[in-house]
Amino acid sequence: MNREQLMNTLGSVVQGFCRLKNLHDIGQNDGFTIHFEEWEWEVGIGLYGFWHYAEFKKDTGLKQAVLNWYEKQIAKGLPEIQINTTSPMIVLALLAGEYQRPDLLQRVNAWADALLRDLPRTEEGGLQHVVKEQANTGQLWDDTLFMTGLFLGVAGVVLKRRDLIDEAEYQFLLHTRYLSDPASGLWYHGWTFVDKHHFAGVFWGRGNAWITMVIPEFIALLGENLSPSIRHFLTQVVVRQVDTLCALQAKNGMWHTVLDDPMSPQESSATAAIAYGILRGVRMGILDKAVSVYALRAFNAVMARIDEKGIVLEASRGTMLGWDIQYYCDIAMAPVPYAQALTMLLLLETEQGNWLSDIKPL
Repeated sequence: MNREQLMNTLGSVVQGFCRLKNLHDIGQNDGFTIHFEEWEWEVGIGLYGFWHYAEFKKDTGLKQAVLNWYEKQIAKGLPEIQINTTSPMIVLALLAGEYQRPDLLQRVNAWADALLRDLPRTEEGGLQHVVKEQANTGQLWDDTLFMTGLFLGVAGVVLKRRDLIDEAEYQFLLHTRYLSDPASGLWYHGWTFVDKHHFAGVFWGRGNAWITMVIPEFIALLGENLSPSIRHFLTQVVVRQVDTLCALQAKNGMWHTVLDDPMSPQESSATAAIAYGILRGVRMGILDKAVSVYALRAFNAVMARIDEKGIVLEASRGTMLGWDIQYYCDIAMAPVPYAQALTMLLLLETEQGNWLSDIKPL
């Protein structure tokens, strides 16, 4: 792939995201208008990728498309505050910081206050993974660190609120304590303080991918606002995890839905996110360049799973905590906004990090 092909693929994947109206509804291509209708975590991740694309292009029209989506949602009325509905707030916080609009800053501030005040907590003060389907009493999920932990950190920087940054740092520490396996560095999907176990004990692919990418994102977005000891700790966490991820990569460059089960389906959103997190981490200097070969192998695998309309294939739908491995293997594949966004981020990092010359054909 040359640079022109890369940029064409990126544009196609971005437009593929814009065409998604719901999880099973792909609309017509009418440029960069965002059609996704529901305020939920899936579109929150999609918007995060789209915002980075707009930043890369330095395109005010693309940024306006993001702003238009938010203004329409705000006029309609935002949903109840919980973990997954906080995901779209990440980009709203970035928008508020860039434009310094008082109304957006106030909304971000109010959401952060309500999150800290009203969201149920687990033992030891963890953010309980409350979602619209259920309360998940006493549960920590690895997804939480991207969906909500990243928002708290970004909001803390934008609003100049140290209390939000401190809370975000604590959540990263607590979730690492209970979800990271000390032997392998891989992450369990969830932990319950009620019955004191990790449910199926599965190392879920996309759950681990959230960690591989959120740690470099958290470090980069918080910059000097991040405590040096937390930066050092999180760096070691992702280094250990990535070492094991590299050993578990399939020969074709993909990662499996259950990372250490080669009979489980290979999954593109996890593969794109892991590859992005690795390359981002290498460029930031927190990962050794030697691991980039695995990310570049994954890049080729993901590119082979983008159809002619820019839709990323072989991405699994949203996944609740499961009680056995089969549950994870049975999750259906579908066009989803987060697969589009994670692939956007991978393509953007490949361009911005000048990785094309290092990519070898499969």
